[in-house]
Amino acid sequence: MFDISSLGTLRKGRTRLFTGENVYGEKGKGGMARQSSEPQEEVVRMGQLWTGPSEFARDLGAPWKIRPAIFLAPGEETRIVDISGPGRFTHMWCTCNYLHFRDLILRIYWDGEEEPSVESPLGDFFCCGFARPLKILSLPMNANPTGGMNCFLPMPFRGHAKVTIENRSPERVEFFYAISMEEGEVDPREAYFHAKFRRSNPLPYKENYLIIDGIEGEGHYVGTQMGWQQNSSRWWGEGEFKAFIDGDGEFPSYCHTGTEDYFGGAWCFKENYSAPFMGYQDLMYGGEYGEKRPPNSVGNRHSMYRFHITDPIRFTKDFRALMQAIGWRSERRFMALQDDISSVAYWYQGEPHRPFEPLGSRDDLEVI
Repeated sequence: MFDISSLGTLRKGRTRLFTGENVYGEKGKGGMARQSSEPQEEVVRMGQLWTGPSEFARDLGAPWKIRPAIFLAPGEETRIVDISGPGRFTHMWCTCNYLHFRDLILRIYWDGEEEPSVESPLGDFFCCGFARPLKILSLPMNANPTGGMNCFLPMPFRGHAKVTIENRSPERVEFFYAISMEEGEVDPREAYFHAKFRRSNPLPYKENYLIIDGIEGEGHYVGTQMGWQQNSSRWWGEGEFKAFIDGDGEFPSYCHTGTEDYFGGAWCFKENYSAPFMGYQDLMYGGEYGEKRPPNSVGNRHSMYRFHITDPIRFTKDFRALMQAIGWRSERRFMALQDDISSVAYWYQGEPHRPFEPLGSRDDLEVI
């Protein structure tokens, strides 16, 4: 964890910032986008869409904010970072119309790998579940009004890093981004950052919701984001979070007491909160988006996060995690739920990693 007492310590290295106006984060080239109908050479090389001169800067010209955003072509995957190492990403910021939070797919590739180490819809990765611009005040992820999404999880790499955004919507999407990188040697003990989205809609009856499976090797699990739409009334969060570590069989080594307990709450939440390492929001209660329903009603949507920053779950051989989906029947009886549940798992491990299961189609991810 970052120690503020080390902030004054001098370190060798160089800071780079990747944006639409300096796509390769080159020294002394920030804000050099030209007011031209012809695309810049580096934009062509990166493969980004060129939309011509800026209408807004027509009176001022360069260097007055010519290309602060890029446009993502429908059905295309666009590179936003393609850089050699060694180094580490220290901060990622981006924003777009929140209606596209599930349409835009973030992928990150380390050291020339063909399969991504990070794959998630944009909003879910930044803890904004169900394509809503939430207010998230955690230390690793911070989402601010209105739709400004930030990630501070360190992402070291050695040979190469590539970041892409796939636009699955049928229309062109305006996308703003700024990714900070620190050039410099990476300690051999530093592992690679990974994140993976999953969704079950609906969860089959009497099945546990699988957050992540198939992790092999040495590493540590550092966080869970979950979106949960309840398809029945009453309290829905009696299920236990379970982590199976290094060959655990039927029973896990790490078993929490209940859904709201794992996310740092208690007694059915009853109110929203956002804290440095954990948080919860009932998206349908309070009317922020024109909807107001009683708590724990059919159709209510809940978004939660839990970051294991000071308490990572360490493994040496393999790891998987799940959440039970348990609600209530009449006469105080537990009921296995069949809800719409999604998640993002965050962890660090060495490479190579096992390829992820397919993400699914746009329809598979759509919030409806």
